[in-house]
Amino acid sequence: MVRDINSLISVVMPVYNEGKHITSSVETVEEILKNANLNYEFVLVDDGSTDNSWEALSELAVNNGRIRSVRLSRNFGKEAALCAGLDETKGEAVVVIDSDLQHPPELIPEFVRIWREEDADVVEGVKSDRGHESGFYRGMAKLFYGLLLRLTKIDLRNASDFKLLDRKVVTAMQEMPEKITFFRGMSAWVGFNRKKVPFEVKDRVEGRSKWTFSRLLSLAVTSITSYASAPLKLIIYLGFLIFAIAVGLGIQTFVRYFMGASLEGFTTVILLLLFIGSAIMICLGIIGLYLERIYHEIKGRPRYIISRKIN
Repeated sequence: MVRDINSLISVVMPVYNEGKHITSSVETVEEILKNANLNYEFVLVDDGSTDNSWEALSELAVNNGRIRSVRLSRNFGKEAALCAGLDETKGEAVVVIDSDLQHPPELIPEFVRIWREEDADVVEGVKSDRGHESGFYRGMAKLFYGLLLRLTKIDLRNASDFKLLDRKVVTAMQEMPEKITFFRGMSAWVGFNRKKVPFEVKDRVEGRSKWTFSRLLSLAVTSITSYASAPLKLIIYLGFLIFAIAVGLGIQTFVRYFMGASLEGFTTVILLLLFIGSAIMICLGIIGLYLERIYHEIKGRPRYIISRKIN
């Protein structure tokens, strides 16, 4: 299927404290879209920035009829901002790209070509090089994506938020009712015909990443609990393991008792109590994570709240 060459392409950019460079970033992407003769619109989502980002987005929207700027009422997080952006788009295809231009915008025309000519519903940018990440960050990312693959069978290794989504993919994602979202997981879970395009992560145009270790850890926990129930099953296996250890120690104690060499058990009892107590706390923690997700989902609050729109 060859798609219409005049199809509207929506470009979604989440923005958080990017006021110093957001105007130049949008202009850079727009110049590429113009040179490729694409019919486009921008949806810029301010995720509760505390700098002058909204003023810059407002000016862009007022001066450019192809730009729609949306401001969330507070910082809901990048995942919610992406959902807000998708909900505001009107294009037959939607391109999601970071506003710091670590995703190379010059690949957008190639994304669109693949979507038009190769019947791809999802064109996803895959990191061939992770840029200037620390060894610790690379190791943790590898561990997380490997664990996610084993638990959920969803392969997000070297995945990114840099994607083109066909309108039917966007519609499918909008029909997913969860309030706590994980964009990469959602776009992978819905399936459809997919093509991958490798890219090298660029340096940020300015500033530092907003992703602290604690926020990345929170995202990792959210993604695993969203798409895998395996941690709950691990509790059962841990219970059987403790039971087996208890049976083994019980047999050893009886044997030594009848042999007249009873084991002085103070140290053993203390170690057992610490081991079992730790296992119980870990199990309760895992159950608590899933209860927290149920708690947030059952309240039914919106993913985000929009305070202002321009254009």
